[in-house]
Amino acid sequence: MISQVFILSSKGDHLIYKDFRGEAGSDVVSIFYEMVTALTGDQPPVVMSHKDLHFVHVRQGGLYWVATTTADSSPFTVVEFLNRLTALVKDYCGTLSEKSVQMNFALIYELLDEVVDYGYVQTTSSDVLKNFIQTEAVSSRPFSLFDLSNVGLFGAETQQNKVAPSSASARPIQSSREQGVLMKADVQGEIRVKCYMPSCSEMRIGLNEEFSIGKSQLRGYGAAVRVDECSFHQAVRLDEFDSHRILRLCPSQGEQTVMQYQLSDNLPSAPPFRLFPTIERDNGGRLLMYMKLRCDLPPKTAAINVCASVPVPKGSVSLSQELSSPDQSAELKPQSRAVVWEIPRFPGGTQLSALFKLDVPGLSSASMLEVGPVGLSFELPKITATGLQVRFLRLSPVQPGPSQRWVRYVTHSDSYTIRV
Repeated sequence: MISQVFILSSKGDHLIYKDFRGEAGSDVVSIFYEMVTALTGDQPPVVMSHKDLHFVHVRQGGLYWVATTTADSSPFTVVEFLNRLTALVKDYCGTLSEKSVQMNFALIYELLDEVVDYGYVQTTSSDVLKNFIQTEAVSSRPFSLFDLSNVGLFGAETQQNKVAPSSASARPIQSSREQGVLMKADVQGEIRVKCYMPSCSEMRIGLNEEFSIGKSQLRGYGAAVRVDECSFHQAVRLDEFDSHRILRLCPSQGEQTVMQYQLSDNLPSAPPFRLFPTIERDNGGRLLMYMKLRCDLPPKTAAINVCASVPVPKGSVSLSQELSSPDQSAELKPQSRAVVWEIPRFPGGTQLSALFKLDVPGLSSASMLEVGPVGLSFELPKITATGLQVRFLRLSPVQPGPSQRWVRYVTHSDSYTIRV
């Protein structure tokens, strides 16, 4: 039985405080922080006592996650609850940090109201809670530039002499319960150079002339290409970037990221996939999941290594399937409680479907709500999510043959989630 739950920063700032039973005053927060900071050593005990009150805490994300109890509760049970609470907050907020807790305090209070009732833990399953939590999470992940001064070196004896700029984009996307309604979309991309040519003294990379950063006026006469933020490697010279959108650098041997960019919400193209799910129970008591997945890429392109993970109710024991093409595969993974549907190659402008029949002992209407959300992972060769392109690639001294053949584009998923 839990009396209070509170979250403190490493400096003792009160981030979250929830009193379930009114058995102790709010001064217990200050008492706990004084006790934990007065201890010597880097690892304070997990369980501490003050008069008739017991403090149980874990340290996650640089924060103190604390529960108090006055009863003779098992400390292992309380520690397990705190660990599950941190995992739950991470599932909803994305990260465990002081900033993410501050930005999502309303969501965390709503979670605590659903998880604990008068000191008794009800559930910590995100699959169950998703049906009751209404507050949307606020992303706290800022645009961050990796340490671009660290250049990874690759052995020249195992690589051909080449220069290969590429652009990779990740799409964390959430779709709402209304089919096809996009709730959030972010693209994070980079231009990466791999150079194994010791004679290359300068490289010039020309980007789209109509490339625009931020809310500034769009450039050029072609299709607009815009990003919200952009950062460059310290070795990149930008004297021609403002006027001609040209990056100049003296490439180091190995691999380095010369530019990173981010675009949020206003994507120039629609999401590459749409899912049309149907969930029902047949006359024999089996769970039927009919999934129709459509690829909205251009007809001459294709996604590869597409994998859809569909969470299923607890206790699912067997799976039978009907797939629309022989190259697809699916299996039930009991440990992760999910049906994994794999598609090696998915051409643009086409549609695939799958019917999954699951035997679930004691299937009820409540357990059917545990299906989803569906997570997709995929890779899109020759495609950039923002439309950013390498207009030309010029090397000095001039190399034989067209250098444009060394340019590669790829978009891969980071978190592509569809609610069902």
